[in-house]
Amino acid sequence: MINRASVYKIINFAIAAVWLINGLFCKVLNLVPRHRLIVAEILGEAHATLLTTLIGVSEVLMSVWILSAIKPKYAALATITLVLLMNILEFILAPGLLLFGRLNALVAVAFAFLVYYNKFHINKPAGAVH
Repeated sequence: MINRASVYKIINFAIAAVWLINGLFCKVLNLVPRHRLIVAEILGEAHATLLTTLIGVSEVLMSVWILSAIKPKYAALATITLVLLMNILEFILAPGLLLFGRLNALVAVAFAFLVYYNKFHINKPAGAVH
């Protein structure tokens, strides 16, 4: 049977992988051009390529932060905040460019819940009281 610590580590690795994949592959390497189009729609075409790359680098750094285990509660809260904020902006300003349209918001909420549950419930020491 897998223990809580192992489940936490597996989910934490998956969360970091989401940041890495979206940042490095989708944005920095531009393997999913739709991400640059979303940035252009929201922030303007003039600097969309540069801004998309900078956002991508920031996302890669988020994955490094998560894997580093430095201030993990802050990393979890930053992840939740950034994911929900980005998706609210995209929901309002660029829904036609999203993979699942406005349903992307449900994916974002589910992801934010997974991050929250992993950090604040699965990672809670056995026997700890809220």
